[in-house]
Amino acid sequence: MFALASSSLGRVASRRIAAGASSERLFHASSAALEKLNVEGLAERVNLEGQNVLMRVDLNVPLAKDDVTVTDDTRLRAIVPTAKFLLDKGANVILCSHFGRPKGEIVETGKNGRLNPVVPRLNELLGVNVTKVDDCIGPDVEDAASHLTKGDVLLLENTRFYAGETKNDSTLSEGLGKLADYFVMDAFGTAHRAHSSTAGVADHVELSAAGYLLDKELKYLKGAVDSPNRPLCAIVGGAKVSTKIPVIESLLDKCDSVLLGGGMIFTFYKALGYDIGASLVEDDMVQLASDLMKKAEEKGVKLVLPTDVVLADDFSADANTAIANATEISGDWRGLDIGPETMETFREEIAKSNTIVWNGPMGVFEMEPFAAGTVGVAEMLAEATAERGAVTIVGGGDSVAAINKAGLGDKVSHISTGGGASLELLEGKVLPGVAALTEV
Repeated sequence: MFALASSSLGRVASRRIAAGASSERLFHASSAALEKLNVEGLAERVNLEGQNVLMRVDLNVPLAKDDVTVTDDTRLRAIVPTAKFLLDKGANVILCSHFGRPKGEIVETGKNGRLNPVVPRLNELLGVNVTKVDDCIGPDVEDAASHLTKGDVLLLENTRFYAGETKNDSTLSEGLGKLADYFVMDAFGTAHRAHSSTAGVADHVELSAAGYLLDKELKYLKGAVDSPNRPLCAIVGGAKVSTKIPVIESLLDKCDSVLLGGGMIFTFYKALGYDIGASLVEDDMVQLASDLMKKAEEKGVKLVLPTDVVLADDFSADANTAIANATEISGDWRGLDIGPETMETFREEIAKSNTIVWNGPMGVFEMEPFAAGTVGVAEMLAEATAERGAVTIVGGGDSVAAINKAGLGDKVSHISTGGGASLELLEGKVLPGVAALTEV
């Protein structure tokens, strides 16, 4: 079923699905999520005391202008449960991560540089002195790894200093494999990449397992869309339809309702023949937007577009603003957020749902005048979790930044640490960094 968010625009064709129709869509939990070895299973299979374990983590943290100070340690804190579990088992932990996009060149400082800035905070979080080396493979690194003793932590240098990292180069994979007998993948944000340090290295160790972070991501994200407690509602936002088409298509096969927001809605409006003024639009995606609406209609899935939007006469926090019906946009006005009527409709849909997945902001939330829609959705998810016990999942990227900005990050069931990886899981794809792990 395709519908605009209010009956006031009921002239758009829609049809009612038969009672119980959604229950006929059956899905099964992904084997990738349920049949891979996890870190606890690894510890049950082998005695880790004194053994080197290579742990792929995501240490891509933002730095202050001094290129030294970590301004947000969320990703550093995320690795602690798995690292401490391994340390408690007596393992020697070798941390491995990329940092930015140095494109195969050695960069001394900054967002694409060496990993030195994360060391002080890692020392505090792990309660040990982390030793860092200035390479990630080679004789000197192998020597450092061979001299680790029970409970030591070694941090390798930025893996993307090697151009072969992003090409899953076998030499780099083998070099990393020489450092340890076991591999733990805990970097969900890069699990959708078939790189040397995320997938290739698994061919050069005895056993490979998912860390707590990766395991949790798989269970929540795959569980939510493959075997949800229905009704299942997806909220999809963001600026461009082109980046979300595969996930919307996949969700239409699985959801009972899909709510759309963000800049992408104007491409759908254009497909409906509406004037969109100066709003963002992808002209080459208009036909695909039309096709998605038809697909929703055919499948009996309620696809909800906003009926009102917050307009601005400039892309600026100081712009003049107005609220307009979706059919009444014109001139130089551009839509930068969903409107209050739409928010109430979204609230009603969310209130009906037992599982809610959210990916992408509803508007330009970085600017206060256009943050209400995104913050409102964050509040609705928090309420659904607290009041009804709904499973609420925030799927990576800007929506994570938005819910944390609203101070509600700890009020939802799960916040994903991966943007692209979250989308690919929701699309139903198998992630290379998961496929490479040892099967149970």
